[in-house]
Amino acid sequence: MNPLNRRRRIDLLGAPLDLGGARRGCDMGPSAFRIAGLVEQLAELGYEVHDHGDVAVDFRESVEPGSVNAHYLTQITATCDELREQVMRSVEGGCLPLVIGGDHSIAIGTVSGVAQAYAERNEKIGLIWIDAHADMNRPETSPSGNVHGMPLQVLLGGGPEALTGLGGFSPKVQPENVVLIGIRDLDDNERKLVAQSGVVAFTMKEIDRMGMSKVADRALEVATQGTAGVHVSLDLDALDPRVAPGVGTPVQGGLTFRETHLLLELIADTRKLRSMEVVEHNPILDDRNKTAEIGVQLVQSALGRQIL
Repeated sequence: MNPLNRRRRIDLLGAPLDLGGARRGCDMGPSAFRIAGLVEQLAELGYEVHDHGDVAVDFRESVEPGSVNAHYLTQITATCDELREQVMRSVEGGCLPLVIGGDHSIAIGTVSGVAQAYAERNEKIGLIWIDAHADMNRPETSPSGNVHGMPLQVLLGGGPEALTGLGGFSPKVQPENVVLIGIRDLDDNERKLVAQSGVVAFTMKEIDRMGMSKVADRALEVATQGTAGVHVSLDLDALDPRVAPGVGTPVQGGLTFRETHLLLELIADTRKLRSMEVVEHNPILDDRNKTAEIGVQLVQSALGRQIL
């Protein structure tokens, strides 16, 4: 047990949303993480964990997809708004919200809730987005219409008004405090959006060239500059699929097991982590829950697990 974490409270929230992507299965992600022992492992670190169950999500077969440019927008908005409220209450109650997805569109709700809680204190939050994809499409640039390719754009103030307006304010984060790490698969139009956005982006090329230690140091400098702390949004497809096979959109050439742990360990060392989510685990595509078990270990690293 790490004595620094004793009596620190975590609110665990499941967000089994799979409407943001085309491939089914990531709605089972929260259950897979619980089966992999997430609550028990965090308790061993000295945290007091309150599992609040799952937010409400519409069943895909019971609703219409709606707009061809932003599928299931109405349903995703409703789930993200509920998640926003729960996350905001968690932060206001002095807890660290930990959200397990579900597809990456849930980040709209998570980050909106964290940002709103800190905005009420006249503070802002930094964002470290660990992902193979930039998730910065707009409905008019998206080749698929899948909202899980748009959440970072929404949080920066672009995209569907129903989502950008959650909580009554936009943007949720400032580009000068946002860092992308691990990107390697972008749409042509999305490359332009990333370049124009003002965020700091570390592709796999930069990680290979600089090493994760330097990337992490720079990312933390950006995300903590003038902020109350950092939200980490971890898409498991940031890892190489040989390490984490249970994801819906795998891309070769991703982060190694140790690179990802090092990044999260260095984030933990700053004691600036204020909230976190882990998304896009698809148990249907996994190998005996391997990816969920790795995900649990990564969460432990982010929350202070030490080798010595």
